[in-house]
Amino acid sequence: MAAPTVRNARREEKMNSRERVKRAINFGKPDRAPISHAVLPAAHLKYGDALAEILTEYREDFGWDYLDDLPPEDYPALYKGGRNVDDFGTIWQVETEGVCGIPVEWPIPDLDAYDEYEWPEVFDAGPPDGRLYSGHMEGYDDRWYARGAWITYFEELQQLRGMENFLLDTAMQPDNYFRLLDDLLDFNLRWIDEWTKMEYDGLHFADDWGGQHQLLIRPDTWREVFKPRYRAMFDKVHAAGMDVWYHTDGYINPIIEDFIEIGVDVINCQVAVMGLDWIAENARGKIAFRTDIDRQRVLPFASPAEVKEEVRRVFEACGTSEGGIVACGEVGPDVPLENVRAMYEAFRTYGTYD
Repeated sequence: MAAPTVRNARREEKMNSRERVKRAINFGKPDRAPISHAVLPAAHLKYGDALAEILTEYREDFGWDYLDDLPPEDYPALYKGGRNVDDFGTIWQVETEGVCGIPVEWPIPDLDAYDEYEWPEVFDAGPPDGRLYSGHMEGYDDRWYARGAWITYFEELQQLRGMENFLLDTAMQPDNYFRLLDDLLDFNLRWIDEWTKMEYDGLHFADDWGGQHQLLIRPDTWREVFKPRYRAMFDKVHAAGMDVWYHTDGYINPIIEDFIEIGVDVINCQVAVMGLDWIAENARGKIAFRTDIDRQRVLPFASPAEVKEEVRRVFEACGTSEGGIVACGEVGPDVPLENVRAMYEAFRTYGTYD
């Protein structure tokens, strides 16, 4: 399958952002690959206006201009400096403000005492980008693809029990294990009900399932325990006419076909870890990719020319001449500004179609 063809990146655009994203997801030949920002709060804090200038020049296709008006004291617990508790009762330790910290205390350390845990109320779903909210950009309407939520399952289970505890739970399946899984599933399904009341085009899920070289648990266990529960969540999203977006880091090669089977429409995975040749042979054309530009080696350490070449290689591995790419690369505080600009320039250069 052919990669997107290089064309004049500054030509007049033929589609609005919503149509562009939908065509990219459904291999309907968009005029160019839509752009999605993924910038850690720590990068905002470090670079300020210099980063804002780049992000405003290469605006994304989801209804938002560059926005950095959230003060650090209002960051959620996982990004707020120091020791803070989240809505589920997990305590996070954040060493570098704006970089995701780690859970250090868990609300259910003893599964035998599960009856003592009190679940939080289901959270209200916020208004969709590009539809109901009008505080940050003129002309919010259905020209923009509205993507909402950030719903975790495997990771929330770790944050409730502690990672080591929960991995042992998954291996041993003690009393209350499946009760905990089903209670969190029920919580997420009720939360999805709140999101689907809003005018979103897609909802976002996230769980990191891979290590550097293998899945964190046996693929057969994943299929037996977790796959049907994901299917229940994704089916509810699809029944509401919305797309499923899914983020997962690490080596997830053994289960990408399963994600395709249960209805993930757009996946954001570490294709450099999985292998670009493997992606091209096994997944290209079967699912749309919100791309991940190598943030372990390339974005922090390579030259701008090497960053652009990496974008070309990723687009070629993940995309087809009909679409399948949402152009994205995570910007952390370790990424030089010249590499940030090079990445976005390459998104425009290589993300165009005949």
